[in-house]
Amino acid sequence: MMAKRFGFLVVVMAAMVMAEIVRGDSSEELKVKTVKGNKVCTRGWECSQWSEHCCNQTISDYFQVYQFENLFSKRNAPVAHAVGFWDYHSFITASTPYQPQGFGTTGSKLLGQKETAAFLGHVGSKTSCGYSVATGGPFAWGLCYNKELSPSQSYCDDYYKYTYPCSAGVEYYGRGALPIYWNYNYGITGENLKVDLLNHPEYVEQNATLAFQAAIWRWMTPVKKGQPSAHDAFVGNWKPTKNDTLSKRVPGFGTTMNILYGDNVCGQGDVDSMNNIISHYLYYLDLLGVGREQAGSNEVLTCAEQKPFNPSSTTASS
Repeated sequence: MMAKRFGFLVVVMAAMVMAEIVRGDSSEELKVKTVKGNKVCTRGWECSQWSEHCCNQTISDYFQVYQFENLFSKRNAPVAHAVGFWDYHSFITASTPYQPQGFGTTGSKLLGQKETAAFLGHVGSKTSCGYSVATGGPFAWGLCYNKELSPSQSYCDDYYKYTYPCSAGVEYYGRGALPIYWNYNYGITGENLKVDLLNHPEYVEQNATLAFQAAIWRWMTPVKKGQPSAHDAFVGNWKPTKNDTLSKRVPGFGTTMNILYGDNVCGQGDVDSMNNIISHYLYYLDLLGVGREQAGSNEVLTCAEQKPFNPSSTTASS
């Protein structure tokens, strides 16, 4: 009897240890100090840079592996095209340099959950192989792809031959969580991540952490000086100018689409390309237990009537 009880305790303790690992080691010791009168913290591997954001929640405190699995439940189905590539740990690892900057950690837990759902809503819609009658529904198939399967061109723009020259024999088709296209986008992304993506764009389809990190960098970074990042537009750090207001650009999810895709998606009315991204976001809010009613009004949620920040010829994402 004692042997059985001991065996049961061993199983329970092992499960508890695994639970801590699954949560991304969020139980690591919180360290606090004061810098110039401000409280800053670290929280182990996920939030290792001294920051005020680390004093609050990290992403793994409210977004755990089972939720990642729920959001992307069909990504490892036999018919998916990137089986075994995408995983929770890669997402959390990729997010760690950006959490101190506010990615998923700005403001309240609710805002963090909403930003995570918003970012992953973009990712899910752009990497999905779901369709209306797909098993599990059309929104269960995010992270089905990690690269474009049948590129129509090499995506080499010779206009940038002096700044981001195309490497011989290299193709710059879509790769990643928010797919990167064109030599200049691989070049600028690689510069910021300190990875030679101009000569080796294939790295993005070979490393899930890098693929997520490139997408988070794009989310956190304005396309042009004087414009908001998708992050700032979503969490409310961005204050619209009079011109923005006249252009019907307001803080919220809709403007994140404007920033990332411009007039490829926005300013065209109620089009499928826009609605598909919105639908992924709403679906993920529901799965996270937040509820789609937290998404806000239609004005905040869509970009149907927004004027683009940049014309399509200079939009950073295809």
